[in-house]
Amino acid sequence: MDYILLTIVLAPLAGSLIAGLFRNQVGRAGAHWTTIIGVGISCALSFYVFYQYAFNGAPVHNETVYTWMVVDGLRMEIGFLVDRLTAMMMVVVTFVSLMVHIYTIGYMAHEEGYQRFFSYIALFTFSMLMLVMSNNFLQLFFGWEAVGLVSYLLIGFYVKRETAIFANLKAFLVNRVGDFGFILGIAAVAMYMGTLDYYEAFERAPALANATVVVWGDDAWSLMTLICILLFVGAMGKSAQVPLHVWLPDSMEGPTPISALIHAATMVTAGIFMVARMSPLYELSETALSFVLIIGATTAFFMGLIGIIQNDIKRVVAYSTLSQLGYMIAALGASAYAAGLFHLMTHAFFKALLFLAAGSVIIGMHHDQDIRNMGGMRKYMPITHWTFLIGTLALIGFPGFAGFFSKDAIIEAVHFSRIFGSDYAYWLLLSGVFVTALYSFRLYFIVFHGKGPRHFEPHHDVHDENGDAEAQEHHPVHDEPKPHESPWVVTVPLVLLAIPSVVIGYLAIGPMLFGEYFDGTLTVAPIHATLSEIDFHGAAGFILHGLSGPAVYLAAAGALVAWFVYTRKPNIATDLARRFSWIYRVLDSKYGFDSFNQWFFAGGARQLGKVLWQAGDRAFIDGAVVNGSARSVAWLASVTRYLQTGYLYHYAFAIILGLLGLLSWFVIR
Repeated sequence: MDYILLTIVLAPLAGSLIAGLFRNQVGRAGAHWTTIIGVGISCALSFYVFYQYAFNGAPVHNETVYTWMVVDGLRMEIGFLVDRLTAMMMVVVTFVSLMVHIYTIGYMAHEEGYQRFFSYIALFTFSMLMLVMSNNFLQLFFGWEAVGLVSYLLIGFYVKRETAIFANLKAFLVNRVGDFGFILGIAAVAMYMGTLDYYEAFERAPALANATVVVWGDDAWSLMTLICILLFVGAMGKSAQVPLHVWLPDSMEGPTPISALIHAATMVTAGIFMVARMSPLYELSETALSFVLIIGATTAFFMGLIGIIQNDIKRVVAYSTLSQLGYMIAALGASAYAAGLFHLMTHAFFKALLFLAAGSVIIGMHHDQDIRNMGGMRKYMPITHWTFLIGTLALIGFPGFAGFFSKDAIIEAVHFSRIFGSDYAYWLLLSGVFVTALYSFRLYFIVFHGKGPRHFEPHHDVHDENGDAEAQEHHPVHDEPKPHESPWVVTVPLVLLAIPSVVIGYLAIGPMLFGEYFDGTLTVAPIHATLSEIDFHGAAGFILHGLSGPAVYLAAAGALVAWFVYTRKPNIATDLARRFSWIYRVLDSKYGFDSFNQWFFAGGARQLGKVLWQAGDRAFIDGAVVNGSARSVAWLASVTRYLQTGYLYHYAFAIILGLLGLLSWFVIR
């Protein structure tokens, strides 16, 4: 098993190194073939491992591969923990990544930096695998930072575009805020539990359940609450939860394949996985669970609202990711870890499908991303249309599709939760169902229905193959090349992702949520076992149960409103935006988070830097220390040089004075 696990991790890394370091030797074809083969091997072996754990009952594999160092008894190691949770994550990461790699051949066909992009996305896969397969906090942190680094490189892939550089720097800095809390949480685990190994930490945690620490002042804090919240601050950054969510919409500056990979299988899912893996710790702090629940529900509803007014096709899907991540986080806060992970899995398939289908539309529209210039695309791109519709139905939770099972399970679990904030979370999540259907079908109807694609507006930007922004000249409609279906390397991944978007929920809900799949992997206190209160009688029975609740009808209402407003009476949307302009301005400003960060953090940091430069660098260091010491030496030299006259009688006179002074000192003494 060790060799299989090492191959799973190292195969994408080998492909990345070959494509990156030997890009001139292997060329474009060599770059995509080496990375695809590497990720393909990893994917095939991940399915084998999943089969062994899901169907053959393979025992938990927890082995140390390499001991880096031991410091005062604290072991820092590289090792693998593989159980059913890990096996599921490995399949999701490698399968979605493989689809993205294949898709990239078509999407990036005319881009410069082709080999570099393939090297980065394969490295992304390696980093995420190191994270999910880790058996200790040190390796977890390595994978955590590695996915952050590669996301920085990929978001800023178009190095000549200022908006891309701003976006990747923004992502990097916001995640550093979250990672500061994350590393403090890991340090607290090492300090109070004396280990970085997961299982050892989990075994020692119950003895510290009532332990307190003094952070400042005289107030005592629960140690477990402090550790869990600090770790969750890291998850807030990686999984883009309010208020550390601001980087994720701007990540759209990267090419579409990396948007799919970040939003579906890597990076943002890291926080969900981490909290679920740490369930033995979180179950010891109800305060931390409430904090997680409230943050998740707030993100799910309020970020979904922003998606309603977006006009960039990728940004609509991006705000959808923010909202769905909120659902997953809320499930974790309600101790429905299995439901959160189940939604992570189903969401990975249909969100990758939506992003890649959106990228296919962008190809057909000659890289125009403004949905106001689209319409009637179903006539030109039938495969893209049907797969996008499947992804949309899965996203809104249409009965029988993957998202229905996972989202309804989360809403039900939160409804049964009794911890503080559960009522607030339930109503926000339920309202979010309507919002999700509204912005999803708004996007679908505008893009794929209507009379046909409009001409490019002169003020819109498109990007050439070098990533440079160029103003698109105005052309009459008849001069624009008609949209067309994308090549097979783009459409085949869409079809392969559409299949699990339909069937995976029906197949997996029984064993994952109400069976024994996660037994021994996730820890849930009996008082928090909300999933056990759901009456489950098979997948078909769950569909019938869903039809008796409000969520399905809220989704239907959202889709109906979107159809009426954006196809039958499009002037209604304009009238509402004008009548409730203040609401539109609030949503358009993204609740002011970007402005606040720009004014307080970015502006404040610049002002602080300016003050420190003036007072510290120029006045103290340059003025007092460097120039001041130079001036002091010059003054002292200018005085002492008068003592060196070159006349013998001056020196004799000085010697006599010195001798008299020395004799006087002895006499007085």
